[in-house]
Amino acid sequence: MIKKNKVVSLTYELRVNDEEGEIVEKVEKNSPLTFLYGRGNLLPDFEENLKGLDKGDEFSFKLEPEKAYGEASEEAVVDLPKNIFEVDGKIDPKLLEVGNNIPMQDNSGNRLNGVVVEVDEETVKMDFNHPLAGDTLFFKGEVTELRNATEEEVNHGHVHEGGNHPCGG
Repeated sequence: MIKKNKVVSLTYELRVNDEEGEIVEKVEKNSPLTFLYGRGNLLPDFEENLKGLDKGDEFSFKLEPEKAYGEASEEAVVDLPKNIFEVDGKIDPKLLEVGNNIPMQDNSGNRLNGVVVEVDEETVKMDFNHPLAGDTLFFKGEVTELRNATEEEVNHGHVHEGGNHPCGG
């Protein structure tokens, strides 16, 4: 049964706005989502909806925006000086096309992604809201594997599979 420190693998479809809405993500059996349950690596309410399920169990639930990625915020849409996009004194014109997703860092070194909203002579308007901010999320799927975590996985707080993981093992 799914509980803290179990390694869970699952498949699912993620739809937005309603149960028949657009599919924004599909995770299939050949590449399931595998994670260490109860360690805060996923949305808390996503995990809570899986608690107590077992291998082979199907699930279907929705997360309102406040339980998922929150509402879109105007404060996350900012104007940045165009010159910060320069490399060797030049800006790649293809980089600053409206709709492009650009990985960036804030002043504290935190990584975040921004979408180019508008470009003018001096500034670039970027939207740093999560792409699913403001959306109600609908998950439907199946628990495909379930096992006890190894001591190493529990100590590191994430799954180690195939000897190729972030800890270098």
